[in-house]
Amino acid sequence: MSQTITVRLNKELSTWLERTAARIGVSQGQIVREQLEKAKSTKADKPFMRLAGIMKGPKDLSQRKGYAAKT
Repeated sequence: MSQTITVRLNKELSTWLERTAARIGVSQGQIVREQLEKAKSTKADKPFMRLAGIMKGPKDLSQRKGYAAKT
């Protein structure tokens, strides 16, 4: 059993989807399905990645004064 959904795209995404489908010779729906499958498998493996890139500050926060381990 299949399910149909409607998605509103902005002009930029719509143009990209249309051109990509024409260039590689597949339907727009096939591209959307493939990307959904890819997102499904990627996100399930690393749920913590939703937090990646949201912190501001030095790359290694453990080196900040007051937070380093005392030896």
